[in-house]
Amino acid sequence: MNFRGKMVVARSLLTLQCMSTSPAPSPNDLPTGLKWGPLAIVAVWLAVMGVLYLLSAQYLKPKPVAVLPGGVLVIPMSRDGHFYATGTVGGKPAQFLVDTGASMVTVSEAFAQQAGLVGGTPTVFKTANGDLQGRVLTDVPVSLGPAQVSGVRVGVGLVGAEPDEALLGQSFLNQFEITLADKQMTLRPKPQ
Repeated sequence: MNFRGKMVVARSLLTLQCMSTSPAPSPNDLPTGLKWGPLAIVAVWLAVMGVLYLLSAQYLKPKPVAVLPGGVLVIPMSRDGHFYATGTVGGKPAQFLVDTGASMVTVSEAFAQQAGLVGGTPTVFKTANGDLQGRVLTDVPVSLGPAQVSGVRVGVGLVGAEPDEALLGQSFLNQFEITLADKQMTLRPKPQ
C-alpha cells in the first residue's frame, strides 16, 4: 500500500472514530422552529376552529319574532327548518320550539322546578319515542313576545332539552290563527 492509500485509510478510521464518539444531539440542541412548530400548528388550528364555531353559532342563531299592528306575531323559519321564539312559562324565560303538532306547551322537570311549577296531575305522555311519565298543570301563564295567554295547560316531562327550552304546543297556539308562508309563521290573535 502506498502513502496515499495509507492516508485514505487513516482518514476513514479517524472519521469513523469521531462519528462514534460524538454525542447524540439532545432535544435542547434542536432549532427553535422544530421545538415549537407542532405546538404552534395545533394552536393555530384550535384558534381557527374556535372562530368557525363562534361564526356558525351566530349564523344559526334564530331571528327574533316580529310584532305587527294588532298583536300579529311573525316568526321567521330558522336555517334548520324549525320555528323558534322566546317567551315565558310561569314567568320564567324560555326558548320555544314552536310545535303545531304538540297538544300542549311542554317543559322539562328542571325548568318546572326553576319556575316554581309544582303539583299537577300525573299522566303518561304518548310520544313518538314511546310512553313518558310526567304531569300536567293548568292555569299557567305563557307569553310569546307581547302576547300573553293565561290558563294554559302545561306538560312537565320534556326530556333531552336544555334547561331553558320548551315546546310551544296547541294549548297556547289554539288562541291564534296560524299561517305558514314565505318561510315564516304568522300568528294572528283569534277574535274573542
